[in-house]
Amino acid sequence: MEKKIRQLLEDAKRFEADSPEAVEAFRIAYLGKKGHLNALFADFKSVPADKKKETGQQINTLKQFVTGKVEEMKSALSASSGADAIPDMTVPGKSMPVGARHPISIVRNQIIGIFTRLGYNISEGPEIEDDWHVFSALNFPPEHPARDMQDTFFIEKDPDVLLRTHTSSVQVRVMENTQPPIRTISPGIVFRNEAISARAHCIFHQVEGLYIDENVSFADLKQTLMYFAKEMFGGETETRFRPSFFPFTEPSAEMDISCRICGGKGCNICKYTGWLEILGCGMVHPNVLEHSDIDSRKYTGFAFGMGIERITMLRYEVKDLRLYFENDARFLEQFSAAF
Repeated sequence: MEKKIRQLLEDAKRFEADSPEAVEAFRIAYLGKKGHLNALFADFKSVPADKKKETGQQINTLKQFVTGKVEEMKSALSASSGADAIPDMTVPGKSMPVGARHPISIVRNQIIGIFTRLGYNISEGPEIEDDWHVFSALNFPPEHPARDMQDTFFIEKDPDVLLRTHTSSVQVRVMENTQPPIRTISPGIVFRNEAISARAHCIFHQVEGLYIDENVSFADLKQTLMYFAKEMFGGETETRFRPSFFPFTEPSAEMDISCRICGGKGCNICKYTGWLEILGCGMVHPNVLEHSDIDSRKYTGFAFGMGIERITMLRYEVKDLRLYFENDARFLEQFSAAF
């Protein structure tokens, strides 16, 4: 009997299957009701008592080997059939997820597009600046609160090196290196030492504009910004200008648009006034022109500046600007249809 068991084991080791049917036939031959293993167990009764332990171990070894080989052959045939299978070319492909521009980028590009159509070029400058380009050249007096550490990030406590608080510093560099006529916008990121909340952040984006030429008037400023408001928010948008103060412009104003949410009737967004502030503006102060060696007796100009986050909040009715910086896919996916 031991010889028979060894022969069956050798035959099982040499066996190779090229189809699932051959594997099944091998399994039945060894493990079926009328297979070799059942026949061995039937003959086991006649084995002498002193041989039963050894013979039983040999039968179990054969059974374990055959069972394992059957599973291996099934797995090998299944893997090879999958690799050789021809894919169904009529099955629709899996679509790739479509990305989206960030809402700040969308509105930034829209603002740039409006002013480039009006003949403005784009100017950029460094984000780490000096006191002259951020404050002094723009007619900020030494005691102005914007210079305070509470509003400005200074580099290594150096009062002359700081992160720019507005992109007006780019306008100063343009005026220093370009003679009028000047017509430019300066989009970019700015920094202010403010507490982060739903309405404020220490990092935000601005677009500032500058136009200098002979005989530029406040009427030119108003017409330019009224055109911008209607292009950005719709032709039915109304505008108004309120007197204000900025060190680098005189006269200065703040511009409001009619609330898009309530149509000017009053709601919690516009604090029931019917109006929403969108930007500051004014005629360039003569001192600013002279600081850049531009003759203020010959040339006049206007400047304006707006926060892109503010415009985006109004355009898309976003109530918490912290959402712009959190990279929450649920928020960003809402802009996949915008471009």
